Amino acid sequence: MKKILALILCLALVAALFVGCAEENKPDSGNNTETGSKADTGNKTETGDKPAAKTVKVGLICIGDENDQGYTYNFIRGKDAATKALEAKGINVEWVVKWNVPEGDACEDANRELAAADCKVIFNNSFGFEDYMLKVAPDYPEIQFVACTNQASWGDGLENTHNAFANIYEGRYLAGVVAGMKLQQLIDDGTIKQEEAVIGYVGAFPFAEVKSGYTAYFLGARSVCPTVTMKVQFVNNWSDATAESNAASALCDAGCKVISQHADNSTPATMAQSKGAFFTSYNNDMISVAPEACLVGTRIDWSIYFTEVIEAVVNGKTFDQDWHKGLADGAVVLTELNKDIIAPGTEEKLAEVEAGLKNGSIQVFDTKTFTVNGQELTQAFALDTDGDFAPDKEEAVFNGAFHESYFQSAPYFAIDIDGIELLN
Repeated sequence: MKKILALILCLALVAALFVGCAEENKPDSGNNTETGSKADTGNKTETGDKPAAKTVKVGLICIGDENDQGYTYNFIRGKDAATKALEAKGINVEWVVKWNVPEGDACEDANRELAAADCKVIFNNSFGFEDYMLKVAPDYPEIQFVACTNQASWGDGLENTHNAFANIYEGRYLAGVVAGMKLQQLIDDGTIKQEEAVIGYVGAFPFAEVKSGYTAYFLGARSVCPTVTMKVQFVNNWSDATAESNAASALCDAGCKVISQHADNSTPATMAQSKGAFFTSYNNDMISVAPEACLVGTRIDWSIYFTEVIEAVVNGKTFDQDWHKGLADGAVVLTELNKDIIAPGTEEKLAEVEAGLKNGSIQVFDTKTFTVNGQELTQAFALDTDGDFAPDKEEAVFNGAFHESYFQSAPYFAIDIDGIELLN
């Protein structure tokens, strides 16, 4: 009888363990919530007296979704990488993501909903979100609000608002080197004439952020292909796949041999390929959609910033109200080189230039490398993102270069230099 009772007890114990494991691995059926790792909301310790993981809820408001292959996809990639990095530090992140939020009152609603959902920090991923975020932040002083790629939050007098932007102009310069190497190869091979080394650029808006990017790109290209020129077509929208495609088509028809972009979609890449032009991407590696055209891309690695901020919030520490880092910190990176079509020597040249950017021996906006109306730039004040001169701000030209993102994270290089033609 004792043997039978013992057998029954053993079977019961095994069954209980099986049910517990099944309950632990049950998928989260919550609405619009992504969990980076299993939450541990208790205060107990794990086996071996290891402290229990800390859990934090984080909000992310996106202008697009994970399928846009560009801007928002890059944020999602950063979110996922940060989740893994923080998990290794004993921090579990429960993300609440708002997709396809337009730049309007819906953004204010999204911020309020995430605050009400007990998110401790809320990231807004689009330039046009900041004004709406700032309507909400004063009502929730215990929550940290971040406007990515903006400029007003760090100087608004509120302690719980922040700006963040990486030095993407460094990555643009490197991508320009890749494009310039390809153009010079085409010249050397006799495929094109020197005057036909023209880059086309699809720009979202004529803002400093966009101008800084395409100017850095142009200067990188010209550092290895001296005869290069550029044509810029604005679409006046951050994300309009059709308009971006049409702009790329028009630039190709205007004789551009390489196309690049500061817009959210992959359509310029596919259009460039269909027209026989080469391409360099932004926010994502677009070799998969344009394998015969895409040379390389550059992007911000948002996981660097997300990890810093979330770790600070969990540990009750403050973090920068205006954050910017670059190549040297891993916050700006190049995507994979398309080794099937890049020019010979590109990898070696990139290594040389990247080292120079990191140690400061190469300045992206070296005033000896460009002119404005035929003259060397000797004075320029830090600019607002709409390009208006602000003479009460700091002098941006010193030590032989225009120092971008030195006084604030948001770009303020909005100067039209020689060699770049604006088509609209």
